[in-house]
Amino acid sequence: MTNANTNAQVTGHHHAPRMLLHEVAPEVGKAMLSLERAARKGLETSLIELVKIRASQLNRCAFCLDMHTKDARKLGESEERIYLLNAWHEAPGLYTEKEQAALALTEAVTLLPGGVSDEVYDRAAKHFPQQELAQLIAMITTINAWNRIGVTTGLGPGAYAV
Repeated sequence: MTNANTNAQVTGHHHAPRMLLHEVAPEVGKAMLSLERAARKGLETSLIELVKIRASQLNRCAFCLDMHTKDARKLGESEERIYLLNAWHEAPGLYTEKEQAALALTEAVTLLPGGVSDEVYDRAAKHFPQQELAQLIAMITTINAWNRIGVTTGLGPGAYAV
């Protein structure tokens, strides 16, 4: 039985992943992991998980949503903050100003409807020193790349264990 078939059985997904990119293109997988490690430096772990969950919601990546909600819970994130992340604009009392700025930037970078406005960028720059802001931008870019890999290759939720 292949890993793809095992994943389909574990996740209950209707089909096996189209591809396990890290097996087919291991150098790409290694490069992505290296980018991930570099992007994390200097950022709070709880903020990283909120950013990853929010981008994964926007990109509809079930595998990454499963992974990062599990990781966030393990780190002590509250169920309420995880459940309401999709509507963080309407629940500002649950998220710090810094988290709200990061989430606004995550949405702007992920969706790129008309670019990242000066207002959104300046809001983030107010809460993050330049080096940390650079790391945040790299983290948002990285989770978007992971989401695109997961969605395109058909990775499903359920198989990930913390």
